Amino acid sequence: MVVSQPQQILIDTWVKATWDKFLAVTNSSDYQDSRAYFDAGYMRIEMAALGAGHGRQNAVALKVADIFAALHDIRIIEFLNCSFRQVGERECQPDVAFYIGEGFQLPPQNNAPINIELFGPPTLAIEIGASSLSDDLGTKRLLYERLGVQEYWVVDVNAQQVIAFSIAEGRSGQIQVSEVLPGLKMSLVEEAMVRSQTEDDSAITRWLMQTLG
Repeated sequence: MVVSQPQQILIDTWVKATWDKFLAVTNSSDYQDSRAYFDAGYMRIEMAALGAGHGRQNAVALKVADIFAALHDIRIIEFLNCSFRQVGERECQPDVAFYIGEGFQLPPQNNAPINIELFGPPTLAIEIGASSLSDDLGTKRLLYERLGVQEYWVVDVNAQQVIAFSIAEGRSGQIQVSEVLPGLKMSLVEEAMVRSQTEDDSAITRWLMQTLG
């Protein structure tokens, strides 16, 4: 059987597609460095270069969540740029994702997307938005609602702002204090991002330890 190669597709936008076409694209060597999303019969392939602002704010958000969880004895595991798949229905690849709490199982450390039917959706998903900000707040937010994550953060790189949503029963509402990391204020995450403009990681870590401790 000859498998046809996927045609060139539009990137950084949602394109109507079947699940099989989505798999053909994501398995193609042409898109091996892409980030891929699928939901409601549409796929989005992101190939945009990620700059220092994206990478730095990604690291800061991760650092805040990790230190907060450690100081409050909260069980947590993190995944960077990992794919989460509901076979035939939807797939996402958030910048950062966490399983949080006592109930989760550790997924195997292989190169396959995490099957949410076996391991559940991530508790918290974070997207770092610069050029993709409107999509992160719009279509991707709907995807995460349908996927069943409990909390979703969008980091506005340019404004150094965190727009956080709690998700329940397929609907989301904006929050100022995390519910999956109880007591963590979005204003503190934002302050850490502002500090990252002028301070190194050691200084930010010391500040977080003093503030959160």
